[in-house]
Amino acid sequence: MKFSIKMAVAAMAVAAGGAAMAQSTFDKINSTGKVVMGVRESSAPMAYAIGSNQTFGGYHVELCERVLKEIAPNAKIEYMALTAQNTMPLVQNGTVDIGCGPTTNNLTRQKQVSFAVTTYVSQVRAAVKADSTITSLKQLDGKNVAASAGTTAVQLLRKFGKDNNVNLPTTLGKDHFESFMLLESGRADAFVLDDNLLAGVIANSANPKGYKIVGEVLGSEPIAILFRKDDPAFKKAVDDSLTKLMKSGELAKVYDKWFMQPIPPKNMSLNLPMSDTLKKLIQEPNDKPLEAYADQ
Repeated sequence: MKFSIKMAVAAMAVAAGGAAMAQSTFDKINSTGKVVMGVRESSAPMAYAIGSNQTFGGYHVELCERVLKEIAPNAKIEYMALTAQNTMPLVQNGTVDIGCGPTTNNLTRQKQVSFAVTTYVSQVRAAVKADSTITSLKQLDGKNVAASAGTTAVQLLRKFGKDNNVNLPTTLGKDHFESFMLLESGRADAFVLDDNLLAGVIANSANPKGYKIVGEVLGSEPIAILFRKDDPAFKKAVDDSLTKLMKSGELAKVYDKWFMQPIPPKNMSLNLPMSDTLKKLIQEPNDKPLEAYADQ
């Protein structure tokens, strides 16, 4: 089931009034008989809508479903489509019980929400057309760059421009599909985003061979499942469940399914092997924020 915008706004209003925040997440789930999972519509392979009936799938969606099956086995899962802009407030006020999109864990966001142990480490890079001569972000000086509103790529672009004395005019799409359309239509010369999401958008485009990922790595970012702050019991339950999946090898299998095997809707493979950084995190799980990766 997908929430409508009106339902989301109504739920937000109730939560803002304090009703939702009076209970722990487990108390809320037990009293309502359901758990609200925040997902994305255009963030393949992490979380995305599949098909006209708006079912949701992806690496983080499947991990969340497995976690919830263990920690809240009797609860019905309701899926709420979120954007990068509204994820923080809807998780913070309790409208969403668990956020399963590709959200970067950083110190600023930790003031609003809590993050589980890291389950993916992305590298922010640029996608360009296959026939483009651009190989470095420095070559985009004065050219139009697309990015998605609310993503950390926006801040990283600004920092890169300042540090390297290049002008990177940036046009923001409301989601990754809209941002990609700017590149596809020629209104932008590059689209900057996490490598896995770029690969997902390209694989699901009309011409997957028409684009390539290039340029410097703007930053390595820990991507994690998130939930309300100041609810240690729920965090421990999620972390313990994820750690169990890591130690058993099941998380690696889920990764292989979404990153190395053909995925819907076009049955294209992203061919993104697990990074050494993520392999190490699976051996030594932690919830360190982006800032801890600055020197890596």
